[in-house]
Amino acid sequence: MGIKTEATPPRWWQRGRRGWLRRVAIIACVLGAILVVGGLLQRDGEVGKFRTAEGYAAYKREYDAALADMPAPKRMLDVPTDFGTVRAYEWSTPETEHSVPVVLIPGRASGAPMWSENLAGFARQHRVIAFDAIGDAGLSTQRVPLTDTAHQAHWVHQTLKELAPEGAHIVGHSFGGATAATYAHHYPSEVKTLTLLEPAFVFGYPPASVLWWSAITQLPGLPQSAREYALGKISGSEYSAETPVARMIDVGSKEYSAALPTPHPLTNQEAAELRMPVYVAIAGGFSLAGGSGGADTAKELIPHAQVKVWPDTTHSLPMEVADPLADELAEFWGQP
Repeated sequence: MGIKTEATPPRWWQRGRRGWLRRVAIIACVLGAILVVGGLLQRDGEVGKFRTAEGYAAYKREYDAALADMPAPKRMLDVPTDFGTVRAYEWSTPETEHSVPVVLIPGRASGAPMWSENLAGFARQHRVIAFDAIGDAGLSTQRVPLTDTAHQAHWVHQTLKELAPEGAHIVGHSFGGATAATYAHHYPSEVKTLTLLEPAFVFGYPPASVLWWSAITQLPGLPQSAREYALGKISGSEYSAETPVARMIDVGSKEYSAALPTPHPLTNQEAAELRMPVYVAIAGGFSLAGGSGGADTAKELIPHAQVKVWPDTTHSLPMEVADPLADELAEFWGQP
């Protein structure tokens, strides 16, 4: 696959940015909530899979549409690991192909296309790698059950030994933030910097109300209108699925049966072992990372971390403040 070379801005940029962000923010908030149930309903000895062939086909259509709205990756790879095969994408230019890569770990049910708003900013000075998580909706496939979070760290480790053998800037959002923190704890020598964007579970458990409404959305045979009402209660705004990314997440959350271990908040000892530079972004509005309390916990656990509460943002913070976030992270990644 080649690099997109259109003279005009790509379609994903031309469309109504503000409305797009609002809708994706709603879906991302919903997604972060559903991840809780996906973890708590883990079935011992099982692997994540699509429930039906028709469900996979529906998801694949929306995934392909969402991916088509992004600049074409330079490489698409399927990387074998002990737990399954990881679908990964790489974006680079001649100027960035030898840079320290930025590795993006997605939130629950998201997959690599969730980063479409952030890709351009992150790729200005760095090679960017994004992948679909094993055990979750996406084009990665799982062979062996993930029975604890160390297993998630291990498949990330095996993937990056292939794609970024000299280390990388690790970025995780929501459930991906928990995976990123676990990976950094188990393989600290491979992590140049660690960026946690609205990281669910890392600095505390999500609110009980999120658990309740998330459980409602997972009831078999629930009418779509009731499901959308529950999703709206989770996100704090009217639910809508009107974009490729939103539809992809919506279909993935319904059609994929995840089998993921439930993360736990960082212990004092685990946090003390995160000696690499750490950046933490917390939403000032609807947050699944604890809001201002989560930010205080982050500062206590990781005193050297840069911790920022972004005003007027939700759990979909990376998409809502894509440009200023890219500027801050470029400076963070450039520190000696």
